[in-house]
Amino acid sequence: MSEIAPPIDIPNRALFKAAEVCELLKVQPYVLRSWEAEFPDLGVSKAADGPRVYRREDVERVMLIRHLLLVEGLTLAGARRRLVDESTPVAPNVPVIDELIGQNARERLTEVKRGLRSILDLLAGRIGTGEFRLAPPAAHVAPSRRESGSRRASAVTPVSPRRKRSA
Repeated sequence: MSEIAPPIDIPNRALFKAAEVCELLKVQPYVLRSWEAEFPDLGVSKAADGPRVYRREDVERVMLIRHLLLVEGLTLAGARRRLVDESTPVAPNVPVIDELIGQNARERLTEVKRGLRSILDLLAGRIGTGEFRLAPPAAHVAPSRRESGSRRASAVTPVSPRRKRSA
């Protein structure tokens, strides 16, 4: 099985979606996900609000895994051993990923967290010091279709909760 596969040109980008990696390497998405499970050092990182993304190094590594499995005919364990033998220790470049995903991701998360806390305060009956405020109710509410002409929407009586009947 020493077929020579045509070279694959990886576009000059920093991040790739899973679908793009599958299309580029001609593998099915379930195959790529299974390789992620088998090779945990595949640097798959999820964007804050988007799909899984791969760095260029990850695409090159998937390309090597594909070659080892499909061209050289190695098993997953054999490919894993070969990758460990050939690998050189590389420090993860986490700040670069943070920049690519979003420089202000932490600020956005903090803002969302603050908003959620103010909603919790509001629901608990205490208005917090946050910026979140509910708008005052509308001055005029149109009567519903079921209401008769003599009753207005502003004169609606509160409904008491129903009690369970005992058997």
